Parts: sequence; structure tokens; C-alpha cells
Amino acid sequence: MTTSPASRAAQAAALLDLHAGPGFVLPNAWDAGSARILAGCGFPAIATTSAGVAWSLGVPDGGLVSRDVMLSHIAAIVAAVPVPVTADLEAGYSSSASGVATTVGLAVDAGAVGANLEDIADGSLFSVSDGAERIAAARSAAPAGTFVINARTDTYFAGAFSDPFAETITRAVAYVEAGADCIFVPGVRDADTIRRLAAEIPAPLNIVAGLANTISAPDLFALGVARVSLGGSITRAVFALLERAGAELLTTGTLGFLDGAISYAELQERMRS
Repeated sequence: MTTSPASRAAQAAALLDLHAGPGFVLPNAWDAGSARILAGCGFPAIATTSAGVAWSLGVPDGGLVSRDVMLSHIAAIVAAVPVPVTADLEAGYSSSASGVATTVGLAVDAGAVGANLEDIADGSLFSVSDGAERIAAARSAAPAGTFVINARTDTYFAGAFSDPFAETITRAVAYVEAGADCIFVPGVRDADTIRRLAAEIPAPLNIVAGLANTISAPDLFALGVARVSLGGSITRAVFALLERAGAELLTTGTLGFLDGAISYAELQERMRS
């Protein structure tokens, strides 16, 4: 875990620097074990996934996990890996901007050096001004250079706009002016829209792969995307394997699901490293 302001600042700088490169993949972990495996693969940073945390606790995604429980998972992930960790803080676990600031402060205390913050709660988008106020509050709790704020806008998921592209740009500009370091736009499916977003948003663009689109990371980088995250996709793949294993055991009693499985000794070593 990062334990000093200097080390946290160094990790925040390293995370921010990744956005200035040719593009990077940011995998999403849901617990300390998954974070260790992903860091061991060589990823330079790890994100958390609120959906994955919820599913690992046996509840649906969508705000059923409390802030304290989510922060405890974030802290465990931070403690497990030597790379920067950025946290999925959903909508900041508060209806007020001051509450968002408190949440970000707690994420800093947990060791995170970045966070996603959504502009939607209970299925409704905040106004542009409210969304910007919440980003500004987050920035006040974690000054620039110490924490990477990834402002998420759900204009393509939950908005009912005649021109979602224009609304996205309006929100992105407002959030960057409020202190966001990068902009996350989930739900975009076509390459041309992604290319236009990357060209017009005045900050690095984050696109999630494996949810609304199946465009590969290299192709997204070619469109101008700086950061490719996975959301809950890796968690879904792991749970799908678990379900297939259960179905095979129940129906045939065979062990085909173990083909390619990591050995006990190897997994022990992964968790020691």
C-alpha cells in the first residue's frame, strides 16, 4: 500500500503519465486476489470495478454495496499490488457535492490514486452544473497531481438526448474545467463516434471494452482513445467459467473445466509475489 504523500503523488503521476502515451489497457479487479493476478500479468495500473465487487458479494450491481464496504475492498486491492490503483466510486456515494468530497478523501486514505465518478444516480443524470460541482468538490479533496479524476458521463447509456454527442461534449468540457483529468464515456458502440469524441473532448478519453462494444484495444487506440478499461467484463468471464464448471459437474461429473487451469503451486506463488 502507498503509505506517504510522496509515494502517493509518485503513483498518481505515473497513472496520469499513462494517459499521455500511445494508449493503455486498465483492467478492473474486484478483490485482492484478482488484483494480484492482473498486476502479475504486467499491467502498469489497476482499476477496481464496483460491479465486480457487488457480484463477489452475491448482490446485483447498482448501489447495493455501501461506501464503507466498497472502500474496504479498494483498500485491500491497494494493499495487494505495487502499482497505482484507481477506484470505481460510482456517483460518489452521496447526493451532495460535499459528500462526494468526503468519499474522495476516504479513497485517498484507502490508498487509491485515482477514481471514476459518475454523473448519474438512480437512473437519472445530474444537470451539467451539478455534475461539474461534484467534480470540483472531488478536486478540492484531492488536488491536481495527487489524484487522477476520471469523470464518467452516461449520456449514451441513460440520457434521452436528441443529440447525445453534443451533450457529451458539453458535459466533458464542463467536467474538465471543474478539474477532471480524463473523461469516461461508456455505451458508445461505433468507431466513428469514438473518433469524434476523442478529437473534440479536451482531455484523454476512456472507453470501456467488452460491454457496449467489442472493438479491440489497439483499434480503440488508433481512434484516439487513451485509456481502455474493462468494467465488470473480466469478472463476468470468471463467473461464466464458474457456472460452466458447476453445470459440467452436475450433468456429467467430468472435469473438463480444469483444462488450462493454473496449478495449486503456481497460484500459491502468484499470491506470494
